[in-house]
Order: sequence, then C-alpha cells, then structure tokens
Amino acid sequence: MSMWAEWWRVCRGWPAFKTCIQAQRQAKRALVHSLRVRLIALFVLLALAMASTFMFGMQAALNIGWRDAAKPLVADYIDKLATEIGNPPSIERARAITQRLPLSVRISGPQINWRSNPDQPENKHDWMKDKSADSESPRFYVRTTADGHRIQFGLSVQAWRDRPRFIGWVTLFSLLVLTTLAYMWVRRMLRPLDDIRAGAMRFGGGDFGQAIPVRHSRHPDELAELAATINTMGADIHQMLEAKRTLLLAISHELRSPLTRARLNTELLPETADVQPSRDALLRDLALMRDLVTDLLESERLASPHAALHREAVDVCALVDDVVCELQTAHATVDADAGPEIDMQLPQTLPRLQLDPTRIRLLVRNLLENALRHSAGASHAPQITVQWANGQLSVTVRDFGSGVMESQLPNLGQPFFRPDAARTREGGGVGLGLYLCRLVAQAHGGSFAVRNAHPGLEIEITLPAATV
Repeated sequence: MSMWAEWWRVCRGWPAFKTCIQAQRQAKRALVHSLRVRLIALFVLLALAMASTFMFGMQAALNIGWRDAAKPLVADYIDKLATEIGNPPSIERARAITQRLPLSVRISGPQINWRSNPDQPENKHDWMKDKSADSESPRFYVRTTADGHRIQFGLSVQAWRDRPRFIGWVTLFSLLVLTTLAYMWVRRMLRPLDDIRAGAMRFGGGDFGQAIPVRHSRHPDELAELAATINTMGADIHQMLEAKRTLLLAISHELRSPLTRARLNTELLPETADVQPSRDALLRDLALMRDLVTDLLESERLASPHAALHREAVDVCALVDDVVCELQTAHATVDADAGPEIDMQLPQTLPRLQLDPTRIRLLVRNLLENALRHSAGASHAPQITVQWANGQLSVTVRDFGSGVMESQLPNLGQPFFRPDAARTREGGGVGLGLYLCRLVAQAHGGSFAVRNAHPGLEIEITLPAATV
C-alpha cells in the first residue's frame, strides 16, 4: 500500500513539476531572445553592482575613519564608562548606564556575574569574544578591573531587532518598484520596434499603403530614424515594383499587335511542300509567344493587390470535363485521334459554386498541361480528382512521371522557376503555369500545395467557395 501511495503522490506532483519545467524554459527563452528582458536583467544587475560597490566603498571609508578618528574617542569613552561602574563593579551603576544609553553590559568575575539582558540568549551576535588587544570589534569592548572582574560592553540588540527587518522589506519593495518602472520605461522606449516589425511584415506581404508610424518626428531618436529609413526603403521598393509591373504590362500589350500580324502573315504563306515545315514551326513559336504574353498579363493582374474576381455560379465538374476534352483535342495526333488519356475522379453530385470561371478554367488547364507534359512514358495516365466537403473545394492533379527533388518543391509555383532534373526546357513550358495556379488559388483565398507522390508529382488546390 505504501508503494502505491508513493506512486500516486509522484503522479499528482508531476503536472506541477512539468509546469515548473515549462516556465523555466520559457524564462530561459525570453532571457535569450527578448531584448526587453535582457535590458531589464542588465538594469537589475547594474543596480545590484552599483549598490554593492557603494556599500563596499562606504564600508571601507567608515573603517578607515573609525580606525583613525572614532575608535580612539570611543575607547576613551569606554574607559570613562568602566570608571563610572566602579571598582569593584556596581550593578546599580551598570543598570543606570544601560537605561541611559543603548548599550549592553556584562560583568563577570569572582564575586559578580551579571548581564543587562538576561532574557536574551548569549551568542556571537550579543557578545563577541576578543582574541587579542588589537582585534577588538567596533560593537564590543572589554575592560578588566583591579579586583579581577571583567566588564564587557556592546551595542544593545533590542533597539535594532525589528528595524533592520523593516528596512529589508522596504528595500526589497523599492527594488521591485524600480524594476517595474524600469520595465515600463524600457517597454515604452522599445515600442517602435513593434511598429517596425509590423511594418516590415506588411511591406514583405506587398502592402505598402500604410507606413510605419514615426514617433517624436520633431526630435527623432535612433528608432524613429530607423522607422523613417524603412519607410523610405518601402516607398522605393513599391515604386520599383510598380515601374516593373507597368513596363511589363506595356511590353506585353505592345507585343500582341506584332505577334498577331506575324501570325496572320505566316498563315498566308503558301502551303507547299518546301514551305510547310517552316510555316508550321513558325506558327508553333508564335503560339508559344502568344501564350507567354497572355500568361504574363494574367500573372500581373492576379499579383496586383486589387485583383478583382468575377464570381458566378460554376459547375466545376462540367468545367473540368470541358477542359479535358479541349486538351485531348489539342494533343491529338494522326496516330491517336482521341488524344492522351486523363483519369477523372469527379463526385456524383456537386453544387454550383461561386467562383471565377475564367480563372478556374486557367487553373485546371495549367495543372493538366503540366501533368501531361511530364507523363511521357509513365505507367499511368494523369489523374485529376475533385472533392467538395465543409465548404472547401479540392482539386488535385497527379502525374506518374519522375517527380522532382525534395529540395526543389518549395520553389515550384514561383515565376519562371524550372526544375533542373526531368523537367527541362525540352519538356515545354516557361515556368509560369504553376505560378498562375498559385495566384488563382490565393486570389480565391485558397491554398497551393505541391508534393511528390512516388511516383510522380501531386498538386493540390484548396478553395473556399460558397454554394448557389
């Protein structure tokens, strides 16, 4: 029974021990990573060091002053008190001295043994033994009479018993108050750091509309100057991004007209045997350039913080089926009129959802084209799965190719990124397809996830959507 009782006691004490360990870890982490906590700790340590230095210096000064000036005077006064007590010592005179002065007196000898405070225990704090004539304590002196009695003088501890304790509590309370005030002052002084961190996060997310507030702009300190510098940097970055976007949109718009004219002139070429191969190659290159310009324009529209979606009721299953048919027709060859096979996993019933049909069509088309591009020689056809649950639309596209390296997965979905393994330029694409998919997902408030499926690559798009 005692063993079980001990086990139960240990189990009951484990949560408290675990909480204590967690608090200790949090305190250690705060001390290591928090600038405020380190400044307060520095303030407390500096205060303790200054107090210790001051006390040590004052004690050394008082010791020097006591040894050179006060000690001879006190020794002479003790001689007079011993003379006043008399020889042989008189208890009445000694009692009168203790009542008049904050002293304690003890008389010991062959005839008289008397203490002024008999109710107090005799210890080293009340009576200090002198080892030699040169080692007398400032609190305690001994005089010897001619008849063999020894008179011991010391400070009375009765008057000093409660006051030091009160002074100690006052000192501790004062230290806590000073530490609290120092923490509040340091927190107020470092408050601009919170504004700078929030502003840096806004700038990193592309929100340049709200600048970092600059405190004490008339008489700025270092943190205010840092905030103003970061605001200037954010404005410059915003201006460069806007200039880049404007230039890219202008170039894309200007390229459309010559591309259209070039395609028209190419189509007007005679379809002779010697011209047909060059004509077809030129039309393919012009189509790639047209798609690239279209993707660039669409990426800049979606990347804009003011991107507007034209939501309407969309039958996702019908849209996916339509895109699959278009891709199969576009990839059909003379030997395979039906086009490549695509495995569709669609729900039997799916409500019409409020989505942007143009952007959703672009998303599905890019995902399937990416899967088809990297499914050459694969053991299984690309697969698209659509699911609807808890107000979330999930579109997953998987190919069964060679996949990509794990270190390159975080970069998929970045503009113009092309993995350097199986997915090379000969496989097609310029690195904007998955980037557009990620932008479409983010514009709808959804998520974009890429992972290796072994074999192949799996891309999952999750979109919150309301039903009609």
